[in-house]
Amino acid sequence: MALALVLAVAAGDVRAGAAAQVADLVWDALADCESGGDWQADTGNGYYGGLQIRTSTWEDADGLRFADRPDHAGRREQTTVGEEIVRRQGWEAWPSCARELGLIGGDSGGGAGAGVGGRPVGQVRGS
Repeated sequence: MALALVLAVAAGDVRAGAAAQVADLVWDALADCESGGDWQADTGNGYYGGLQIRTSTWEDADGLRFADRPDHAGRREQTTVGEEIVRRQGWEAWPSCARELGLIGGDSGGGAGAGVGGRPVGQVRGS
């Protein structure tokens, strides 16, 4: 059911009243994929928090208003910064998990804005 809601959000098929609740389900599904749902994740890989955001991306998306790193911020703050990342980069900021959740197409090619390894420059993390 959560995947169906994720797909509905991606397709824009959600009524305004349910949008916030569905958005929460999307962020939770993305965090489950990226970090096992651990919003304080610091695994030593250079990515932090539930959404596995690089510190440079966190800073660029105005995350410093909440904390010095994503894993030091709460879930709501991380999703707020995540919304800004999506606005700037699209769901491609999380290439593997966004693809797995149906938020982006199945094409594994680099596409516009792609950086090293087909990942967007300033990426968050692809599992």
